[in-house]
Amino acid sequence: MKHLLAAVLLTGLAPAAMAAEINVSYGPEFTEKLTDEYGVKEGDYLADRVRKDLQRELARTGVNIDRIDVTILDAKPSRPTFKQAGDMPGLDVHRSVSVGGMKLSAVTYDASGKASEPFEYKWFENDIRQAGLTTWQDARRASSRFASRLAKEVD
Repeated sequence: MKHLLAAVLLTGLAPAAMAAEINVSYGPEFTEKLTDEYGVKEGDYLADRVRKDLQRELARTGVNIDRIDVTILDAKPSRPTFKQAGDMPGLDVHRSVSVGGMKLSAVTYDASGKASEPFEYKWFENDIRQAGLTTWQDARRASSRFASRLAKEVD
């Protein structure tokens, strides 16, 4: 009985509002970059990161959104991707560094299907000395900031 009561209390404390559906797609130019330069699996990684960041921020703020359609318009890695390293032998996955980041756009929908104005956000590191330590660290930072600002915008 004690466990049932604790479960009911914890369920009541959990944030109830969360996007029911988060769709992430790629803009045409970024799709071309994924295919030709970065590798298609890199897009899956970024899309998953955007979904997780949005879920976290929406749960934290308690914003009630029925659906979000996000488009990754551009992204640049902080370090070479595996495909880049394979295609260009002069690149060193551990020592080659670049300024990375991401540009995103989103449209939110409420339960009635009413769409919001498009929300765009971009952030790219501008100091090579601050470039990320992992392949997509700067893009992850952009995704986190995007999610936080989108949740505040909708709230």
